[in-house]
Amino acid sequence: MLEILLSRHERLLKNMALMLGIASTVAIVQNWYPLNLFLSLPFCVIWMAMGWLHGERQLKWINILFAGFYVYGIGRYVLVSA
Repeated sequence: MLEILLSRHERLLKNMALMLGIASTVAIVQNWYPLNLFLSLPFCVIWMAMGWLHGERQLKWINILFAGFYVYGIGRYVLVSA
């Protein structure tokens, strides 16, 4: 069922990922920390889903790794700034 949902909305999700990637890059260049973390995490989640949809194991595992880094960074930011 999830695969059907992903395949129906694949183009929209990929366009969203593109916009999130561009926004994240701008946030990095402009040093808008932690906005880059909050933009990069959904980018990785979308590409993880695309990796599962098309059976691209390497894409899936790379994005799982990076999503973990972003979750760690967001958690660290929340704990340090509190």
